[in-house]
Amino acid sequence: MSTETYLNHPNFGLLFRVCLVEENQELFATLYAQRLFFLVKNSAAGLSFDPVGRNEARLILENRIRILRRAGQHGEYDRLQKTYQQTFQ
Repeated sequence: MSTETYLNHPNFGLLFRVCLVEENQELFATLYAQRLFFLVKNSAAGLSFDPVGRNEARLILENRIRILRRAGQHGEYDRLQKTYQQTFQ
């Protein structure tokens, strides 16, 4: 079973989920270039796509990695570490 999640952005095409930020809020990036990042919020009104800069996206991902490490969720932690290295280093 795949844990990958994709969304179609109206202007930028296919996005993939980088990580969960908090309930009803996730960080997504453009699939091919991985240069554009969006905070996607799911509410009763539908999905909203808020663009975030590369540095802000990096900080969001680093924060999520810290949370997973503290919680002892090693599988998700390892996956996000790999994503972080591929995207930001």
